[in-house]
Amino acid sequence: MAIDVPWSVLPEYHCFGCSPHNPSGLGLTFTPHEDGVEARFELGRAFESYPGVVHGGLVGVICDETMGNLIVLARQVPAFTVSLRTRYVAPLLVGRPYRCLARLRDEEPGPLIHAYADVVDADGAVRATATATYQSFDLAELALPEDEIALLSTRLATPNGA
Repeated sequence: MAIDVPWSVLPEYHCFGCSPHNPSGLGLTFTPHEDGVEARFELGRAFESYPGVVHGGLVGVICDETMGNLIVLARQVPAFTVSLRTRYVAPLLVGRPYRCLARLRDEEPGPLIHAYADVVDADGAVRATATATYQSFDLAELALPEDEIALLSTRLATPNGA
């Protein structure tokens, strides 16, 4: 079952990674898995670098989106990416199914949040890995109208969109 990201309360959100309202975006959806969240995806030729190969930058975007949304869902705070390191084990091919599995690192509570992700193919082989550090921030810092900030604040305070 897909998880509703907090941003879904805003009818005009256009996140490149996860918004269904962005026709040029990836349209990622997230589902729970045993230690975090996952995103299943299959990209076409519009997202390639070398012919038939998914652009590596998009692999980083997918990992960042999955880890970032896990943080928002698990910690109920928005966070921005401070650093992201992606390791490419093997090329991802267009037209093939993959899963990005994100988990939080065990750590002391604080403003910095650490996560990691693996991109695996249909056989379970790891094709890419990523680690990242995120910094939480206050929604009031966003350039949004006050009513949208209020909607997001309410949504973040409601675990799992209940």
